[in-house]
Amino acid sequence: MRAIGIILAGGNNNRMRELSNKRAIAAMPVAGSYRSIDFALSNMANSHIQKVAVLTQYNARSLNEHLSSSKWWDFGRKQGGLYVFTPTITKDNSFWYQGTADAIYQNLSFLKNSHEPYVVIASGDGIYKMDYNKVLEYHIAKRADVTVVCTTCKDPDDIERFGVLRMNEDCRIEDFEEKPMVSQYNTVSTGIYVIRRRQLIELIEKCAQEGRHDFVKDILIRYKNLKRIYGYKIEDYWSNISTVDSYYKTNMDFLKPEVRNYFFKGQPSVKTKIDDLPPAKYNPGAVVKNSLVASGCIVNGVVENSILFKKVFVGNNCVIKNSIILNDVYLGDNTHIENCIVESRDTIRANSYYCGEGEIKIVIEKNERYVL
Repeated sequence: MRAIGIILAGGNNNRMRELSNKRAIAAMPVAGSYRSIDFALSNMANSHIQKVAVLTQYNARSLNEHLSSSKWWDFGRKQGGLYVFTPTITKDNSFWYQGTADAIYQNLSFLKNSHEPYVVIASGDGIYKMDYNKVLEYHIAKRADVTVVCTTCKDPDDIERFGVLRMNEDCRIEDFEEKPMVSQYNTVSTGIYVIRRRQLIELIEKCAQEGRHDFVKDILIRYKNLKRIYGYKIEDYWSNISTVDSYYKTNMDFLKPEVRNYFFKGQPSVKTKIDDLPPAKYNPGAVVKNSLVASGCIVNGVVENSILFKKVFVGNNCVIKNSIILNDVYLGDNTHIENCIVESRDTIRANSYYCGEGEIKIVIEKNERYVL
C-alpha cells in the first residue's frame, strides 16, 4: 500500500479510573487474549502497510513490552517495519508530547525520511476491523486533503467523548465540534485519518511555529473551510475503550457470537503477541457458561457471562458473574464477584465478596504476593 502508518498511543484518560494507573489505555487487555493496540496494528498489517510508527508516552512500559517483537504483526521485514517512538530530550526540545500534533512534530524525521505519498493516522484505543485501502481509494477519488473515518454514535450520552461532524450531501465536512456537551448530530470521528504525507509535514510544521499542539483543534477544525476535508462513514463494529463503562461494554460484546465471529472467524485475522501458556484447565465441579477463558487459566468454580484473561486461578466454590478478571489474578476459595473488573496481578482473599451496584466496580486488593 502506498502509505505509512502512525498509531497515537501515548494518551491518558481519568475516565479509566484506576485501570490506567499502571498502563497506557492502548495496552488494556481486550477479549481474553488481546490488547487494544492489536486491532490498529492488525489493520495496518492486513492493509499491507509495511512501515508503522507507534507514538507512546504515558505509562508505556507494558505497551513497550507488548511491542518488543514486531514479528507477531508481520512487521519483521528488511524494508519498513515497526517503530516505537517515545518523547526524547534533544538539543532543540525538552518537552513531553504536548498534544497529538506535537507528538507527530517531535518525530517528523520519520515522515521526512519516508517515501510513501500518504499517511494513515489511527488511535491505539479503537476496537474495529478495517481495510485502509478502501479509505485511501475514497480519499483519492474525492481529491480530499484530509479524510476522516466516522461512524454513527448510537448512545447520546457518549457524544461528549468524541468529535462530532456535520457533512453535506457530498460527504464534505462542513462543521466539526470537538467533544461537545450536547449536539443535534450523531456522526462522530473514529480518530482515523488519511492525509498526503507532504501536506501533513507542512501542516504540522505550521502548527509548531504557531505554538499549537492538537491535531483535531489546530488542523481539522481550524482548516475545515480552507482544506477539502471529507468524511468516510463506516457501519461495521467500532468501539472506543477510553472509559470504564465503554471498556466493560466492549469486552462484554465479545460474548455475543456475531461479534466474535466478525473479529475472529473471518479473514483478515486479528493478530497479537503469543505467550507460551498451557490451555485452560477445568477441574471437576467447574461450571462455565457463555464466557471467554484465556490460556493458562485454572477454573474450579462457577463462571457465567464473564471474561477471564491469561493465568487466572479460580478457587473452589467461587462464583464469577458478569465480570472481567484481568491477567494473573488469584481468586481464593468461596469468593463471589459480580459486575466487577478485577485488576491484574491481584490476590483476592478467600471468602471475599465484591458486587458492583449501579456502576462497574474496580477491584484492587493491595497485597504482597509479588515481594522483591
